[in-house]
Amino acid sequence: MHKKLSALLSGLLLTTSLSNIVTAQELSLAEPDSVGMSASVLARATERLQQHIDDGDIAGVVAAVARDGKLVYFESLGQMDREQGKPMQDDSLFRLYSMSRQITSAAVLKLYEQGKFKFDDPIKLYLPQFEDQRVLIDSSSTDLSQTKARTGDITVAHLLTHTSGLGSRSSALYRENNVRDKNISLDEMVDNAARIPLFQDPGTAFRYGIHATILGKLIEVWSGESFEEYLRKNLFDPLDMDSTMFWAEAADARRLATLYRPSEGRLMPYQIETVSWTSRPKLIEGGVGLLSSVMDYMKFSQMVLNGGRFNGEKILQSDTAKLMYRNAVPAEAMPIGANGYWLGSGWTLGGFNLVMDPAAYNFPVSKGTIWWDGSAGTRFFIDPRQKTIIVIMAQISPSNGGGFRENFTQLVDEAIVDRR
Repeated sequence: MHKKLSALLSGLLLTTSLSNIVTAQELSLAEPDSVGMSASVLARATERLQQHIDDGDIAGVVAAVARDGKLVYFESLGQMDREQGKPMQDDSLFRLYSMSRQITSAAVLKLYEQGKFKFDDPIKLYLPQFEDQRVLIDSSSTDLSQTKARTGDITVAHLLTHTSGLGSRSSALYRENNVRDKNISLDEMVDNAARIPLFQDPGTAFRYGIHATILGKLIEVWSGESFEEYLRKNLFDPLDMDSTMFWAEAADARRLATLYRPSEGRLMPYQIETVSWTSRPKLIEGGVGLLSSVMDYMKFSQMVLNGGRFNGEKILQSDTAKLMYRNAVPAEAMPIGANGYWLGSGWTLGGFNLVMDPAAYNFPVSKGTIWWDGSAGTRFFIDPRQKTIIVIMAQISPSNGGGFRENFTQLVDEAIVDRR
């Protein structure tokens, strides 16, 4: 058995029996060959990750692979804090950034099941500040005086599929008008987003942006609870995701991996946000605001792969979970990009990128895989054909890190002996 899995298993056996572990934990430990994967190729994946660390591409990494609900690979390598000489921990916390979106969208789908809204509902029904929002005449302009009347309304489905006409938090328009700032409240950010013109009419184009943060406010309207409390009660507690949070204090803060940036041939500590992740931010942000661990995201991903269930908990109905695997971008807005994987992708009501044409990707993926990544070096894949999940997390900006995620994905794919 893989050395990390063996160590985990040994630690667990100190407190309980293997049969209890397997019964209580859906992601039970298993040898790779028991699910049709090669242990030797996975060992090469570890060596390649270590090479990225030795080469200075990343400071450290945690990665996991599951197949058929069995955890067949788990490694923590390198350092979580080079300056303090702290080794990477199995339960290290990482800034998810855009991997927060899928969790927010899952919470939205749960409220959909309860009849709180319909996908084609205009969001102005719940957030009236969007009633009179206008559209830029030129989507590349930042001139707020050059606008036209909006054609059509933003719907909930538009928010879930990035086709609302809202833009990216890093766009010049939003930066110039301070639309998104972690020092403002969620209500203030929503008001800002409604005050600034749309980039294009709703439903006419895909534009990756702040949609999940607006969905966080809608969750509060529909549920009558704070966004963070709704996530805790309906996702984090049922899935035992006790390492997923909007900020880390006390002992949790000591698990937060340092973010690095290459500078003059060295990795240097870097801060993307002006607000610390170790105290409560004013903005509780569904788009890019969560911290999590690899195993927590594994649990969430396994629930999605299982069609809404995990460890006996029914998080979503199976018909709802199927929406996570179907392209929901309006035909008028397809394709969602002009090159690379964007050209071969769709976007689902679950907030996931959907692989529609694997040939458009520069790393191996199956058609029908749902996935995404984060701007600080995280990534996940949920492959319903091969029944595999990959979660890999480092903290590096820009997130490329010498291609450590792509190289890991390539070797995991090579490790699949039993193709389906």
